[in-house]
Amino acid sequence: MSLTRRELCLLLPPALLPAVLVRPEPQSGEAASLPSSMYPFPKLVLHTSETAATRSVLKGKLATGESVEVHETTLPPGNAPHPPHRHPHSEMWLIREGTVDITVNNTTTRLGPGSVGFVRSNDEHGIKNVGLNPATYFVVAIGPGAS
Repeated sequence: MSLTRRELCLLLPPALLPAVLVRPEPQSGEAASLPSSMYPFPKLVLHTSETAATRSVLKGKLATGESVEVHETTLPPGNAPHPPHRHPHSEMWLIREGTVDITVNNTTTRLGPGSVGFVRSNDEHGIKNVGLNPATYFVVAIGPGAS
């Protein structure tokens, strides 16, 4: 059977369409993306250290390829989870209870319940409970090294 270039050009797009629509399976060693899921608070395991109490929520890859990690932290008054630092992933803090100071590149902002802080990749940052009561917040980390 002989096809003209015109006929071939008309047949090619429909022939390639399944390859475009089918998402490739993860390669060996490549993690599958996180499935849709719910994380009831009572099922989150509490881990305590000298400076904070944390509950890991989720950790893995998004379907779009980014690494993501979410946890909840409770800091006693006057505590910080660790010294100021920097890393390749971005982070945001969703303040649930208490009062914290978040310092990004030597600029400090005080945040309370309902507030959100964000730090982009490689900016130096730290968080400290500056209130009289425990401070609780969620951290959402996205990007390289988040999972």
